[in-house]
Amino acid sequence: MTTTIVGAQVFDGTAVLGIQNISIEDGKIVQVGGDVPAGSQVVDASGSTLLPGLIDAHVHTNRDSLALALQFGVTTELEMQGTNTRDNRAAISADDTVADVRSAGFGITPPGGHPSELFPEGFRPGPPPGAQPPPGLPPLMPFSTTPEQAVAFIPQLIERGSDYIKFMVDDGSVEGHPGLPMLDQATLNAGVAEAKRHGMLTIAHALTVDATRMAIEAGIDGLAHLFMDGPHTTEIIDLAVDAGVFFVPCIVLDASMMGITGRDLADDDRVATRLDADWDTTLRSSFNHYPQGSLDDVLASAKALHDAGIDLLVGTDASVALPFMGGLAHGASVHHELQYLVRAGLSPAEALRAATSTTARRFGLDDRGRIAEGLRADLLLVDGDPLTTIGDTLNVRGVWRRGQLLSTS
Repeated sequence: MTTTIVGAQVFDGTAVLGIQNISIEDGKIVQVGGDVPAGSQVVDASGSTLLPGLIDAHVHTNRDSLALALQFGVTTELEMQGTNTRDNRAAISADDTVADVRSAGFGITPPGGHPSELFPEGFRPGPPPGAQPPPGLPPLMPFSTTPEQAVAFIPQLIERGSDYIKFMVDDGSVEGHPGLPMLDQATLNAGVAEAKRHGMLTIAHALTVDATRMAIEAGIDGLAHLFMDGPHTTEIIDLAVDAGVFFVPCIVLDASMMGITGRDLADDDRVATRLDADWDTTLRSSFNHYPQGSLDDVLASAKALHDAGIDLLVGTDASVALPFMGGLAHGASVHHELQYLVRAGLSPAEALRAATSTTARRFGLDDRGRIAEGLRADLLLVDGDPLTTIGDTLNVRGVWRRGQLLSTS
């Protein structure tokens, strides 16, 4: 059965196409524009805007979180530390009631390095009691303190199904744990070079200007955060431009680290109706490890990177529903990040590209992120015009994952 969405303004992931008919069948987009195919089931979307499904380029997730993300029109989440690697996600890939996922597996970090400092003493992160572990081998924990160790872990991570390779470059200063064990430059250089030798995309966790510089000098492809320890400099912008790196700013995370909660977002009925009590409490909290930081500096850095032609990708660092990791919620915080990017000075269209086509391009997700014939029918229909008012992305009217309309009943 062909379904045709009619009457909606279409943003195809790169540009506004105006009002176009979009036909989907067997999980794919089969026609953009033209007349409604004979026998098609018609969805009247007058007064709405049709977008590609949104992509969150930085999460830590599980099945319940993937289901929550999809409620907000996030059809793909990119895990930056977790267990949803290639051999563990067959059930998720086949389940159109949850967002799709890709994963780094676990990041390369020294023993005792980031993210161990985030958890209170005695807290052991892991699945809730009674939860079933993912199928296959246990997660590979690639603890490395030497170049040789980092190099040796790369083929193992690939064998375990990592879609890209993550490196932690963090001395703990932003999290209130200065002196945290951290990868040195030689180990980082060797690990990145080996990953690239295997044709893998490389991503670095870096929260400071110095850590960002280290990652860029190592040849990293992208930064999973935007530094928050000071304003940008001409030097760091020029380094990023010359290297062709991308940034996933995660401004929502930087704000949370500074003690800024997601209370206003949680108060929005369009969000509140989709959150349970735990996620509501979490969104209203914050990390609050770096209150001395300046959100204005972060916004200015994001704008400077964008103006220099550097690709920005929408990501949130949403994780688990725990208040000490608060200010974030799966799905909802993608819309918050879009608002922050527009506040930084991007146009709504530029922000939406950062959540769709740009992320798909940089992560090699060639089957999604745009509305084009032959691609996955991952779609978000919203009332209003987010190309004028970015907050309209929260007016969720319909979500399709592989052509299946998500039930909101």
